[in-house]
Amino acid sequence: MSGAAMADQALAAAKNCMACHAVDKKLVGPSYKDVAKKYAGQKDAVDKLATKITKGGSGAWGAIPMPANPQVNDADAKKLAGWVLSL
Repeated sequence: MSGAAMADQALAAAKNCMACHAVDKKLVGPSYKDVAKKYAGQKDAVDKLATKITKGGSGAWGAIPMPANPQVNDADAKKLAGWVLSL
């Protein structure tokens, strides 16, 4: 992984994202690679994912909802979304 990728994975760990998600396997939530595949080619994907990171969501991946993450500011949410989409 490049330095930027490592830094963004560290941000994901620091913001507690890695408690429910892993890069390449399903945990509580989908893997980041599966998320990247699902949103590939959508021009508004970074904004969509950043909103889900901060506000939470439900139904996109089954019955388990993603909780809101108020500890993640908008800039970090966009950085995390961009990292996930790059996988």
